[in-house]
Amino acid sequence: MGKRKVLNESALKEVILPEEGELLGRVIKLLGSDQVLVKCTDNIIRRGRIRGKLKRRIWIRDNDIVIIAPWDFKNNERGDIIWRFTLPQVDWLKSNNHLPKDF
Repeated sequence: MGKRKVLNESALKEVILPEEGELLGRVIKLLGSDQVLVKCTDNIIRRGRIRGKLKRRIWIRDNDIVIIAPWDFKNNERGDIIWRFTLPQVDWLKSNNHLPKDF
């Protein structure tokens, strides 16, 4: 059996939660190319790099909720964007207290 291919985000039913060393964040500003500014849940603004796997498949806009993995070095300044949540997934995160209400 091969990998299950997801053609669009609406086909996903499960919500991916941040693992160890990953944070939730809100996109503040698009900087161009594959760079964005992200305000994380630990109140640090990091420059996020959109991974190549996501860059070609998913559009990231202002105020999107994303999972960011800080780099091993410069962990207070930079990180990789791993996942973007859809609006129904963001509502689920807020209702289950994974995301602060005022975030």
